[in-house]
Amino acid sequence: MAGASGAKGGTAVAGVENLSFEQALAELEAIVANLERGNVPLEESIAIYERGEALKQRCEALLKAAEARVGTITRDAAGRPAGTQPLDPDA
Repeated sequence: MAGASGAKGGTAVAGVENLSFEQALAELEAIVANLERGNVPLEESIAIYERGEALKQRCEALLKAAEARVGTITRDAAGRPAGTQPLDPDA
């Protein structure tokens, strides 16, 4: 966890907005594992927790954007594909 281990305060969330979903998720998983081990000093724990929260929000935003792009296939009365509609019509 080299990227977050030296981060302090506001710099803990720097660069999160440029990460892909896979990058953000991998870093988030590493942070969780690091915190679960419990061998991180308090100040560092706070900094990496803040980064983890920013990574979680990044993942949620990317998932929501992907979900908005995914369409469900609609079928006509005979069961044939008739087009697409948004996955969540209320969105």
